[in-house]
Amino acid sequence: MGHGPFTAGAPRRRKLSGMAAPDTSGQLARDWDSGVPENLRRTRTILAGGAATTVYVARYESGRSTLRLALLRRPAPLEAWCASSGVSEAVVGGFFTRPPPGSGERSTPLGELRTHGVRRRSVPFQAPWDGRRACVHIARGEARIARRDELADEPRGDLLQAGPLLVRDGARVVEAGRDAEGFSAGASQFDSDITAGRYPRAALAFTDDEILAVACDGRAGDDAGLTLVELADLLVGLGARAAINLDGGGSTSLVCGGVLQNRPRADVGVDLRGGRAVATALVIEPRQAPLT
Repeated sequence: MGHGPFTAGAPRRRKLSGMAAPDTSGQLARDWDSGVPENLRRTRTILAGGAATTVYVARYESGRSTLRLALLRRPAPLEAWCASSGVSEAVVGGFFTRPPPGSGERSTPLGELRTHGVRRRSVPFQAPWDGRRACVHIARGEARIARRDELADEPRGDLLQAGPLLVRDGARVVEAGRDAEGFSAGASQFDSDITAGRYPRAALAFTDDEILAVACDGRAGDDAGLTLVELADLLVGLGARAAINLDGGGSTSLVCGGVLQNRPRADVGVDLRGGRAVATALVIEPRQAPLT
């Protein structure tokens, strides 16, 4: 099932101060910067144990916005790619391989990848997880988040496989210690087990009337990052009906108003100025005509 197509209607504006922090006392501080795009909010959220992290939420009215999947011809930092492509709103897409330094090999998308209904070059997820892991599917201006076995074998439009699924029907579905999509069992395809611990993370979510592109900082003394459970709880607090985890760690990238808003780090305290080169992105653009 997954979340259905975007729906029209004026967005329900939720005050940021009402966003529930995951598994915490609920404290949340507003943190305004001059020049921040109107649709972006940057917050400090307090986590269990007294840790904190910075969260970035970009909102788009779904009746006036649409998604598309971008496959970068050559991996590039998201902000730089957006500038060269005339894109102002985007979030990192799926995972990708990282060849050994000096090998001369390019990064390759990891997980199933389709544009315009055509399957593109990628490294498949290991079986049986390749048939289960969550996807963003975009066709005829409509988008949904669903596990792979809930979609057609040969889907039309764009398909990005990432995961795990975080939220379905407004409820968190990811659980600590439960490996429903095999990210712990299949951790050999990644730098680490993405289910374990707090990390910088990125996600895409749909509310009843908005698209949310979300990122959080991490890998610093004052930015702990989020667990997958904390990320899912945060998205539920934002009104998400469906949500999927995207690539994270040093690849976490959210561009809003043409500017990289989060602070990517390769390791604890090691900034990646401009962000890491990524292979895919989800682009948010105005619809040609609002839905009626």
